[in-house]
Order: sequence, then C-alpha cells, then structure tokens
Amino acid sequence: MASSDLEKKAKEAFVDDNFDLAVDLYTQAIQMDPKNAILFADRSQANIKLFNYTEAVADSNRAIELDPSMSKAYLRKGSACMKLEEYQTAKAAFEAGAALAPGDSRFAKLIEECDKCIADEMNDTQKSSTPNASQGTVLPSVGSQSSDAAAVTVEDTKQVQDTSQHALDKPKYRHEHYQKPDEVVVTIFAKGAQSKNVSVEFGEQILSVSISEDAYHFQPRLFGKIIPEKCRYVVLSTKIEIRLAKAEAIHWTSLEFTKDNLVPQKINVSSASERPTYPSSKSRAVDWDKLEAEVKKEEKTEKLDGDAGLNKLFRDIYQDADDDTRRAMRKSFVESNGTVLSTNWKEVGGKKVEGSPPDGMEMKKWEY
Repeated sequence: MASSDLEKKAKEAFVDDNFDLAVDLYTQAIQMDPKNAILFADRSQANIKLFNYTEAVADSNRAIELDPSMSKAYLRKGSACMKLEEYQTAKAAFEAGAALAPGDSRFAKLIEECDKCIADEMNDTQKSSTPNASQGTVLPSVGSQSSDAAAVTVEDTKQVQDTSQHALDKPKYRHEHYQKPDEVVVTIFAKGAQSKNVSVEFGEQILSVSISEDAYHFQPRLFGKIIPEKCRYVVLSTKIEIRLAKAEAIHWTSLEFTKDNLVPQKINVSSASERPTYPSSKSRAVDWDKLEAEVKKEEKTEKLDGDAGLNKLFRDIYQDADDDTRRAMRKSFVESNGTVLSTNWKEVGGKKVEGSPPDGMEMKKWEY
C-alpha cells in the first residue's frame, strides 16, 4: 500500500475518532515516506487526541525540521506544550506560527492564554515562596506561509489531562543519568554519532534529543523543571553527555516524570565553612574546636627526650625558618648523608657538604 493510501486511511480513522488506528497508519506511512512533514504534523494531532503530549511535541518538532514554513506544525507543538504546562515553549511556538499565518486569529488568542498562564504561574510561585523555573526556549525558524495552514481544526486547542509518555521510537541507544544538587547529567551511549547529525533542545521540563542518521528520538518529560539557557551538551566519540541545570535544588527520584512521583525533597547543601557534627551518647555536646586547640597546644609544649626530642627540635626550626635556612638544612642533610645539618645558606650554598661522622665512626660508600 502506498504512503498516500495509508495517509488517506489515517485521516478517515481520525474523523471516526479511532485515534489509535490513525497513529498506527501514520506511523506506517512515515516509514515509507520519512521526509513528509505533513505526516508528522498529522500524527502529532492524533497523539494529542490520545493525550500523548510529549510524542506530539516530538512529531511537531520533526515536522518543523522538515518544513519550517508549516504553520500548523507550530500550532500542534504549542497546543501539546500547553497541556504539559510548558507555557514559555508554547508561546514561542504560537508566535512563530503567527508570523507564518498572520491572518489566523487562533494564534493571537493562544498567545494571550499563554501570557495569562505564565502570569498565574509566577504569582503562585511568589505566594508559595519557591524559586521559579527560569524561562527560556529556542525560537523555531520561520519562513513563508504553508498552503495547508487553513486545514487545522479548532480541536488543536481543546485537549485536556496530562499523561506520562514514552520515547517516540524504540530507543536504539542505552542511556543513564546521575545527579548533583544543581544539575542532572544524562549520558546517551551513541558511539560514532556525528555532531552535525545530533540535535538537542531544552524546554522548561522537556529534553529532546534527535540523531538524524539513525532516526533516533529521545524526548522525555523530565521529573522537574530546568533552566534551558544554562543547559549544555557535548558530542563525544562514544557518547552524548547532556547537563541539565535544575531550576530547583530538589532530588529527582527518576529522570522522567510520572504520576507516581513522590513529592520531591529539598537538597540541603551544607556550606564549606560549616564543621561536621559527630554522633555521641553524651548528653552534653563536645566542643571539638576547643579540644583540637588543646591537643595542638600540648603537642607544642610537650618535652621529649633522646632522638624524639632532637627530631622535634629540628622540625620546629625548619617550620619557623625562612627559605634560605630551609634550603641550607635540606642541602647539608642530603649531601652529608644525614651527618650534617646546617642553617647557614651562605656557608653551604656554594660547595658540596662533606659528611662528618660521629667520633669513633667512619663513613663508607654503600655498594649495591
């Protein structure tokens, strides 16, 4: 069956509210015609109907990549992002679509709705005294108006209910992540991937990774919000390393958002100047700073006998000496094989220090 026939059947299934079948048929058509932007845009709409919002964003992103002049692709993306509460990203998509289709009044209404949601979100954040996620996104490129812009239905803006998501296609590469108090590091083990074929985009709570040469797409809705402009990535010979800057210092129990996620806990980052506390069975707390100072004082005033006392004397002299004195002590001690210790650099600096064994003893060269 040709791609056009599959597309026709998919449209019929969509009209009949059989959205699962529509997605399957669009997928088959895309496999036969992977460069057809309209197929991705239409599958995006079907995914919105199924509440698969992240898949819808991925499809619309691909449609925009293939045809930057398609206004309905921006409408699909903005509508899906609205459902994901990605209001800044949604607004940017609607603004790009409005530039392509200035006669379409829906874009103006949706932009106004985004502004209201952004304002409400900021007010709620201020009332709860929690840090607000930084707002930022990359504006999509725009071009001439597409002829099929008018084919978009009003259903684009009437979807409800957030849902969890899975990757658009079955992942070809393994990925893992770890986190720090202020960032999450995601590693995708894409060995041999070329930088020119790798596309990474950051939303308020979405990460989108595409490798065009392998038709790889990874677009999770993240556990928490991030700061897009502070996020970065690097393509290495064996992997792609992505660093996500957290908008809040909370512990992510997983990389991807799910409805079962527990309430995140704040991470208490202790100051470097704070001293650690130690467990104790005593009811009275111990002043460890005071105890440490007393031990050091005892060590300094302790009187030792014999070799121990002599070694302590030498250490004290070396510790309080200037650079020339230390150089003289090191040079004389090493060159005399430990039999001479001089503190006069002028005396020993310009000559080799000969050994001076104790009375009744003689020096011999060690033979290996």
